[in-house]
Amino acid sequence: MAQQYRITLLPGDGIGSEIMAVAVEVLKAVGKKFDLQFEFQEALIGGAAIDATGEPLPAASLDMCRHSDAVLLAAIGGYKWDTLPSHLRPEAGLLGLRAGLELFANLRPAQILPQLIDSSTLKPEVVEGVDIMVVRELTGGIYFGKPKGIFETETGEKRGVNTMAYTESEIDRIGTVAFETARKRRGKLCSVDKANVLEVSQLWRDRITKLAAKYPDVELSHLYVDNAAMQLVRAPKQFDTIVTGNLFGDILSDAAAMLTGSIGMLPSASLGASGPGVFEPVHGSAPDIAGQDKANPLAQVLSAAMMLRYGLNQPAAADHIEKAVLAVLERGDRTGDIMSPGMNLLGCQAMGKGLLKTLEEI
Repeated sequence: MAQQYRITLLPGDGIGSEIMAVAVEVLKAVGKKFDLQFEFQEALIGGAAIDATGEPLPAASLDMCRHSDAVLLAAIGGYKWDTLPSHLRPEAGLLGLRAGLELFANLRPAQILPQLIDSSTLKPEVVEGVDIMVVRELTGGIYFGKPKGIFETETGEKRGVNTMAYTESEIDRIGTVAFETARKRRGKLCSVDKANVLEVSQLWRDRITKLAAKYPDVELSHLYVDNAAMQLVRAPKQFDTIVTGNLFGDILSDAAAMLTGSIGMLPSASLGASGPGVFEPVHGSAPDIAGQDKANPLAQVLSAAMMLRYGLNQPAAADHIEKAVLAVLERGDRTGDIMSPGMNLLGCQAMGKGLLKTLEEI
């Protein structure tokens, strides 16, 4: 009897619907191969939700996500909504989704695929063999701390305020995820903070250090965030697993992503202690190429693979998708963002068809 799963799809904005269509077909194909049955339901988020309902995350969308086995998100945002107040912008919908599902851990891999090593802007000898997992705390820190806002002072001058705050329990739970992740990889964990300046980082370092006693098989190191950013570019192969707070993780995971040469190739997973996770590519909505069949669907497809692995506990099906992606790259198929001389330039739909054909053959 087929294993059944309810998946909420959030295509969002820009190229979202194009890349989501490819991922859905890939999931259907791998489902047939591994006796998995998916019930797909679609909901609004981001700019599309604003246009339809006036808010970036309608209650109905969040409710649908809560009653799913997993959530597959494409992309949100675009120039059209940039002038709206911050609480009404598409990004507020994403923050609301993370908070509403209590997704406190974001896993973002940055792995150099041999077929794309020439796409990196760094020298091949610097990036060859890079395989990093950034574990980012997602529902605390400066993005959620209070007080926050723009206030008028006694002199009439405006003052912007954001608060970076973490409790011991928030640090402990993301630290536990990071140590467990490192244990399953190469046994090295680097905690990134700014403990030489920030009291919140001093607490962060203290708690992560105490947690290390439970994981004697994991080698723990600490770096200040400015040095970590430099080391990611100077010698990225020194890193295995990185754990850090919300703001630092946002920045460092993007920096790590670009080691690979294209942010259009990288997936991510956002997980909570229970309930459905959200799986999404790390790239944006690319409104400048929306509707032109130029989008790279591979990060969305690899996000679907992460959904199978981390959200639905179907590692064999996830492996199959990842092997198909490597096979099409080995064949020389490329979208414009990863194109190099002598390769086959394909659009989004053609790349999807190539993936489906490969899934049948391997």
